[in-house]
Amino acid sequence: MTIDATDRRLIAATQGGLPLTPEPYSEVANWLSLTENEVLSRLSAMLEKGVIRRIALAPNHYALGMTANGMSVWNVDDQVAETLGAEVGNLGFVSHCYLRPRALPEWPYNLFAMVHGATREEVEVKRAKIAILLGPSCRGSDILYSTRILKKTGLRLKDPGA
Repeated sequence: MTIDATDRRLIAATQGGLPLTPEPYSEVANWLSLTENEVLSRLSAMLEKGVIRRIALAPNHYALGMTANGMSVWNVDDQVAETLGAEVGNLGFVSHCYLRPRALPEWPYNLFAMVHGATREEVEVKRAKIAILLGPSCRGSDILYSTRILKKTGLRLKDPGA
């Protein structure tokens, strides 16, 4: 799918987030001199074609009291890593989970699962639940705790006027 100038303007207008108003799509439509239905239709088409991946809420977990954040890493048998990874990713307390290649011999881990909690003790309880789920297919694990907030953003279109 190719995008036209209107799609590009729509992406540029929303790439930093939707406005925090009762009717965000209507407000975006007003910004771009479009109808709300046109904004929704264009976003849906771009989602369907893979031009954009998702429209999602991205809460600030620190503001929600989740100040202990640990990336748990697991050395899981390759034959079951995808299946077990999907199960770990479906746990309500795992915000994201993915497989990555090992970097042997220094880094034996292939399954990563981010866990948030109010305390490290809470995160460790959640990590123990993951360990139980992985069972004997897991040959080792560790956890890396966040020490600061890093600003995360996706791809940004260059402003054509800049």
